Amino acid sequence: MSERSADSPARPQLGRLLLTGAAGGLGKVLRERLAPLARTMRVSDIAALGDARGAHEEVVPCDLADKQAVDALLAGCDAVVHLGGVSVERPFEEILEANIKGVFHVYEGARRHGVRRVVFASSNHVIGFHRQSERIDATAQRRPDGYYGLSKSFGEDMAQFYFDRHGIETVSIRIGSSFPEPVNRRMMSTWLSYDDLTQLVEKALFTPDVKHTVVYGASANRDLWWDNRAAAHLGFVPKDSSEPFRAKVEAQPPVPANDPNAIYQGGAFTAQGPFGD
Repeated sequence: MSERSADSPARPQLGRLLLTGAAGGLGKVLRERLAPLARTMRVSDIAALGDARGAHEEVVPCDLADKQAVDALLAGCDAVVHLGGVSVERPFEEILEANIKGVFHVYEGARRHGVRRVVFASSNHVIGFHRQSERIDATAQRRPDGYYGLSKSFGEDMAQFYFDRHGIETVSIRIGSSFPEPVNRRMMSTWLSYDDLTQLVEKALFTPDVKHTVVYGASANRDLWWDNRAAAHLGFVPKDSSEPFRAKVEAQPPVPANDPNAIYQGGAFTAQGPFGD
């Protein structure tokens, strides 16, 4: 599914790579960083993306809830990094359109247009009701902590189904907390640096024979809750750690023992909602 770049023969390169959710927080980061991995980058979002950044980039606005628009979006693509959708806990009706219908539309478009690899931005909120005292791997029972987590759990099932039925391979990345630095005690365990995120997405795009692989997205933090041995074939070796930020984070007031941020891996997401009561 990959070719060699003429000016960088040691690095694989795709023909056309689609990045959904390119106007979001991580989309903005990966829009720049993934560009060298494809001759053409197609970036998409429902939000404004600005002009194309050079002849190698295509800007295609798209609402993930629009099946026909998503089908057209997938045409001509070799692989998809699917970040698009609602990225926080919201009422179910909002989650339904972008995160549930949207992921179905992406996989249907991939099937119809022969796209063989999807990198799916799943989330730690798929397992958010596991306690922080547990260390779990990809085989642990899913315990979504809200409608957002439920939608990501659904996306993982969609990925497995489309591999079993149609042979479309997916790496589902259960992203922890990917920000410039960890900002609280929970993130000392869940933090994923931008460099480690970039490495993980690249591994997810080019590692052969991944079938449907679930991998936790976290840097080499001291107090990890997640075991990635089941995804060792990806060759993901994080380079960064939250340790340089420990003194700054631990200078904050302690979190009360009954605070969800001190109990559950999903933190505050476990206590958000219901909505509309």
